[in-house]
Amino acid sequence: MSAPPSTPVSRDKRKPLLGLLFLLCLTGAVGGGAYYWLVARFFEHTDDAYVSANVVEVTPQVTGTVVAVTVRDTDRVSAGQLLVQLDAADTEIALQQAEAELARTLRQVRTVYAANETLAADIAVRRAELKRALTDADKARGDLDTRAALVSTGAVGKEELKHAQAALATAEAVRNAASAAIAAAEQRLTANQAMTDGVVLEDHPEVQRAASRVREAYLAWARTRILAPVDGDIARRAVQVGQRVQPGSNLLSVVPLEHVWVDANFKEVQLRDMRIGQPVIMSADLYGDKIEYHGHVVGFGAGTGSAFALLPAQNATGNWIKIVQRVPVRIELDSEEIKAHPLRVGLSMEVSVEVRDNSGPQLREVVASDAERSRTHIFEDMTKAADLRISDIIARNSGRHSDGVAARP
Repeated sequence: MSAPPSTPVSRDKRKPLLGLLFLLCLTGAVGGGAYYWLVARFFEHTDDAYVSANVVEVTPQVTGTVVAVTVRDTDRVSAGQLLVQLDAADTEIALQQAEAELARTLRQVRTVYAANETLAADIAVRRAELKRALTDADKARGDLDTRAALVSTGAVGKEELKHAQAALATAEAVRNAASAAIAAAEQRLTANQAMTDGVVLEDHPEVQRAASRVREAYLAWARTRILAPVDGDIARRAVQVGQRVQPGSNLLSVVPLEHVWVDANFKEVQLRDMRIGQPVIMSADLYGDKIEYHGHVVGFGAGTGSAFALLPAQNATGNWIKIVQRVPVRIELDSEEIKAHPLRVGLSMEVSVEVRDNSGPQLREVVASDAERSRTHIFEDMTKAADLRISDIIARNSGRHSDGVAARP
C-alpha cells in the first residue's frame, strides 16, 4: 500500500522550525563575522613557539686535573660560586716564585733610587776636594812667584825654587784629578738618574715586568677555581673528578631561567602588521590555558629559519615548490610571572600577538636593553685581586703598607 499523503498541517509545523534554524545560522554567521571584524582580525596566533634562554657554557682557562666538583645537574648556583676545583700545586709554586722575584726586583730598584743621593753626596765631596785643591794650587803658585823673585837677589836658593815648582805641579795635578773626579761622579749620577727620572718606584719598568709575571701567575692560580659566571641552574654536567681538562673544553652549562624569552615562529604572511612593542598573550603546555603569560614583541629574526639552516634550501636548482616560510619573533616575558610560574628551556608555548596598533617600528632603533644580563664580573674580580696582591708586595718591599691583601695560595 502507498504511504498516505502528507497533510497541510505537518507542512505548517516545519516552516517555523526551518525559519528558526535559518535565523540561528544567520545570527551565528553575523556574530562570527562581527567577532572577526572587531577582535579576531587583530590577533596573530601560532603554536610554533618555544622557550629560550642564554645557555652559558663553563670552560676552563688553564690545563689541570679535576680534584672536586661541587654541583650536580638541576642545582641552583649564584655568580662566583665554586663549581669545579683543579689541582693548584703547580700554579702555587709558580706564584710563590713570581712573588719572590717581584720582591727581589723591588729591593734592587730601591738601591738604584737610593744611589742618586749617594752619588749626589759624592759629587759634593769631590767639589769640596776641588775647592781645597784650587786653594792649595793658588798658594803653591804664590809661593813659587815669591821665590822666583828672590832667586836673583840670592835670598832664595835654586833648590828651594825647585821645591816650590814641584809643589805647584803637585797641587795642579791634585786640582786636575779633583776636576776629573767631579766629571766622573756627575756622569755616574746622570746615568743613574736616567734609570729613575720621571717614574716612581711602582712604575719602574723592571718592577712592572716583575709585577706582570705575578699577575700572570696569580691568574693561573685563581683560574684553577672554576666559578659560576652568572646566576642560574646547572645543566649538561660532563665533568668528573680525576678528569684531565684542557682550556675550552665544555664542563657544564649554567642557564639563568629568570631571564628566559619566547621565540615564536610566525608565517611570513602573519608579519604584515606585526611591530616591536605589541602586546602578547601566551600559555605554556606545562601549565595549560589557565595560566597566562604577558609580554611584548622585542624583535624579529634577521632571516627565516631555512635561510640559517645548516643546509639551506637551494631554490634556484631543480623543481621548485613554494613553501610558506617562518620568521622567529622574540618575545619578552613579564619577570614577575616567570617567578610565579617558572619555565624551562624548550617548552612549547601558545602565542597570540595583538596587532591592532601597528604604528611601532619593525627594526630595533636602540641597542638591546638586556646587554647587562649577558655579562659576568668574576674575571674582573680575579684581575682586581691580582692587582691588590701586587700592591701589597710593593708596599711591603718599599717601606709602605697596603690596606688590603688579596687571597694567598
